[in-house]
Amino acid sequence: QVQLVESGGGLVQAGGSLRLSCAASGSIFSMNDMGWYRQAPGKQRELVALITSSGTTNYADSVKGRFTISRDNAKNTMYLQMNSLKPEDTAVYYCNADAVITSRSRSLYWGQGTQVTVSS
Repeated sequence: QVQLVESGGGLVQAGGSLRLSCAASGSIFSMNDMGWYRQAPGKQRELVALITSSGTTNYADSVKGRFTISRDNAKNTMYLQMNSLKPEDTAVYYCNADAVITSRSRSLYWGQGTQVTVSS
């Protein structure tokens, strides 16, 4: 199995920055696509950004130009640099990974989430 642990959330004023991390551990054979999702109160979970194992990225329109996703494959860790934060970015942020474990079983894994709150 694979465990994903997010960190780096918190309270920040509008216009500020935060950097989220997602560390993967467990019986990892390979990590494929990884992504950040978020869910605000009363809303559905939505995709924020994706990154492939080769580093190709994709962003939601609402965060383009402000957020940057990256990963360190050697450390099985993914990051989300969030700049120019807005109150509407307030949500629980979850990391997601498409991973193959040592038994060659492939599954999607989720972290427990980290709260990001942006005050106006």
